[in-house]
Amino acid sequence: MSRYPTLATTRARRLRALILPLLGTVALTAACGAGEDQPGSASSSAPPTTASAPTTQADQPSPSASTQVTIPTSAFVELPPELRKSPRRSTPVADALPTMCGDEFATGGRQVTASASMTVTYKTPGEPDSNVPQGMIHQTIFTFDGDGASDYLRRLRGGVEACLSYQEARNSVEVESRAVPGVGDEALLVTRTWAETSLNGERTGGTASSQIAVARVDGAVTVLNDQGWEGTSGNPTIMDRVLRDSVRTIDAWQR
Repeated sequence: MSRYPTLATTRARRLRALILPLLGTVALTAACGAGEDQPGSASSSAPPTTASAPTTQADQPSPSASTQVTIPTSAFVELPPELRKSPRRSTPVADALPTMCGDEFATGGRQVTASASMTVTYKTPGEPDSNVPQGMIHQTIFTFDGDGASDYLRRLRGGVEACLSYQEARNSVEVESRAVPGVGDEALLVTRTWAETSLNGERTGGTASSQIAVARVDGAVTVLNDQGWEGTSGNPTIMDRVLRDSVRTIDAWQR
């Protein structure tokens, strides 16, 4: 056998000499590219994700927002027989909440875990059932997560204090508010006063009034919206009783 390389052997050696440097260059380029994502490309180590709009901290759901809360009928106040014109009935929250200058009584956003409303119709004590009702009280209950109930009362007080009067049905309604001590963890009473009118819309020369009561019981808040029958005045004595009874009812429900 000859010790000198043949022509075929010489060509093979030259070909390997050309290929090996090229393979090294390709491997080096791949190694450099694996450490970073190129602009406009997705990383090969994970599937591309869909971008979402930025959110603020206030938009984040509360840690226990997934907890389902149910407000039973038993959590709502029921009138005693001598005051009850008709049984409680379910009412949409949007219809039960009062409106004044704006959305003072609107919900508390993401911290609300449940809300429900019911309406009770009351009569004047001692009057026969055949008489028309004296008024209606719409009760709304909110349950909150964290400090949501306290925050709701704080925002509500600020909104009510800024609303000294507002227009309703072309009448000016004057607004006054005060704290109600000894009721729940905190309570607020709002009195609305306006010029009384007849069923025909004519001024009678007197005034009419109604009240809104709000009370917090731990992490729940109830809003009581008293409306006199067909635009007449509500009954402050009945409202005070319903407020205190509703706080006791909610407290018993939460235990």
